[in-house]
Amino acid sequence: MKRSEAREQAFILLFEKSFLGEEIPDIIEAAKIGRDLTEDPFMNRLAAGAAEHLETIDPLIEKNCIGWKKQRISRVALAAMRLCCYELLYEEDIPASVAINEAVELAKKFAGEEDASYINGVLGTIARSREEAGRQ
Repeated sequence: MKRSEAREQAFILLFEKSFLGEEIPDIIEAAKIGRDLTEDPFMNRLAAGAAEHLETIDPLIEKNCIGWKKQRISRVALAAMRLCCYELLYEEDIPASVAINEAVELAKKFAGEEDASYINGVLGTIARSREEAGRQ
C-alpha cells in the first residue's frame, strides 16, 4: 500500500471514530470485515497516533480556527486536520508541506473546495507557528 493510500485509510478510520467513539484497533477489526480493509503499519501508526493525541491536537486546531469552534467544523475537515496535525507534531520524517498537501487532497476528495481551502489555511498557520517556535 502506498503512503497516500495508507494515509487515506487512516483518515477514514479517524472519520469513523468521530461517529463511533470506539478505539482505533476495534474500528480496524470491524473495517477488515465490513469493507475488506488491508492493514498497513503506516496506516495503523497514523490512525492510532492521531487518536491517542487528540487532547493535544484538538486544542491546537481550535486555537487556529479563528472565529470557529471545533463543533462547527465538518467531521471530514476535522479528521483531515487531526491526521495532518499528528504528522506535523509527531512524524519527523514527513515534511510539513507533504502532510498539508495530503490533507488538502483528502478534503477535495471527500468534502469540497471550500473545506480544502479552509484546511490549507488552518494547517499552514499551524505549520508556520511550529517553525517559528523551533527557531526561537
